[in-house]
Amino acid sequence: MGSLDSNFPENPVSVPEFKPLDPEDFRRQAHQMVDFIADYYKNIESYPVLSQVEPGFLRTRSPGSAPYRPESLETIMNDIKSDILPGMTHWLSPNFFAFFPATVSTASFLGEMLCTAFNAVGFNWQASPAVTELEMVVMDWFAQMLKLPKSFMFSGTGGGVIQGTTSEAILCTLIAARDRALERIGVENIGKLVVYGSDQTHSTYTKACKLAGIVPSNIRSIPTKIDNFFALSPALLKKTIEADVADGLVPLYVCATVGTTSTTAVDPVEAIANVAKDYGLWVHVDAAYGGSACICPEFRQFLNGVDQIDSLSLSPHKWFLSYLDCCCLWVKNPGLLVKALSTNPEYLKNKASESQSVVDYKDWQVGTGRRFKALRLWMIFRSYGVANLQSHIRSDVRMAKMFEGFIKLDPRFEIVVPRRFSLVCFRLNPGGSDPQKTERLNRKLLEWLNSTGRVYMTHTIVGGVYTLRFAVGATLTEERHVTAAWKLIREGTDLLLEEENVFCLEG
Repeated sequence: MGSLDSNFPENPVSVPEFKPLDPEDFRRQAHQMVDFIADYYKNIESYPVLSQVEPGFLRTRSPGSAPYRPESLETIMNDIKSDILPGMTHWLSPNFFAFFPATVSTASFLGEMLCTAFNAVGFNWQASPAVTELEMVVMDWFAQMLKLPKSFMFSGTGGGVIQGTTSEAILCTLIAARDRALERIGVENIGKLVVYGSDQTHSTYTKACKLAGIVPSNIRSIPTKIDNFFALSPALLKKTIEADVADGLVPLYVCATVGTTSTTAVDPVEAIANVAKDYGLWVHVDAAYGGSACICPEFRQFLNGVDQIDSLSLSPHKWFLSYLDCCCLWVKNPGLLVKALSTNPEYLKNKASESQSVVDYKDWQVGTGRRFKALRLWMIFRSYGVANLQSHIRSDVRMAKMFEGFIKLDPRFEIVVPRRFSLVCFRLNPGGSDPQKTERLNRKLLEWLNSTGRVYMTHTIVGGVYTLRFAVGATLTEERHVTAAWKLIREGTDLLLEEENVFCLEG
């Protein structure tokens, strides 16, 4: 990869004057890079969706140290094509149906270009007033699109902040809830704090709880059932809380989910909030995936009861055309967040902050430095408008519904969990198969599908059932890609079942 002098010369040779940012060089090279990116998007279907390389492939192709002399952009780009692209799993491929999508758009890319170009470090208002105030505007715009109550808006009594990921959003609200509780019960009783979620809550929740100082044995994972489509049961939550109170523990926080990772299950927000308020719990709603759909009236019902919760987060990079990373967090009482996370070193003191008339976002997050991420959402909202964003969500749901229809028409397959958004959970289940054989067949089918490079899908296990996940939502996906994926699934199934029949006959 590239050219390299293995030994640096003892007497450095003369080199031209070093200008790391020459506007004209930047203009020329940036145009080259944009052309490369545009061609990449145009031709992305030609690459295997899932990288087929072996572990350690890049180290064997790379020099042992960085080059001493500069290399041309052309040389570097050639190495990107020959060495980097083969090691990429192409999340933006229209044939990417794994996990949840990482959506992008022209408007978001342009916003990211500006964000990177300005390189503003907006830790407080004074550092760049526009960085802070545009974020406040954008978060209120988004809140209005979701029909959130004024208690979550800057135009009301709350407010929002753009975090990096859901992990950060949960951690920040957990710390705020923890500190509020410890003021009441004393720091020495931190070991009594208990937090709640379902067995479908994202694994990042447990990690955040540990980081916040919650004793691992006090992290409750309440079991769910297929009977209510793997949603958190308010009755079981109440029973678990009552048992903890009886044991002298202190209920602290409950995380409800709108669109779980495994199956896009939706927890009943309003009913959970009603249980929580009787015990003073902080209620957070993790709507990382499903929240974006709630700008559509037909999905807004999943946020019913949001007026009774303390915080809500969703990730526009999953389904709202914004590049990674972008997680929107709204809180009803920003003062609790600021109190728990604020720092005030002498070198950051200024009149605006001390007047308490501005927002200093460094006190709403774990770190201090922050990027001008609001530009991406601002560009998306202004370039596309609510109508087109709703159409984008509905198009993905329509394609998922089409795929669901394919599954239902083939008696060899079954839907494991009813579809809610644009994820279809299904499995191959030929008649008469025992559970172990059925799981083995599905594992082999998934392995074969991903080995072709023509699609990428993932699995989960819910209710003890090994399940295939087909997540529609990559920005470039069209109906023809969904149809082609289904044809490939049928092709793999035919081959697999034929092999199984031959094996049985030989046996």
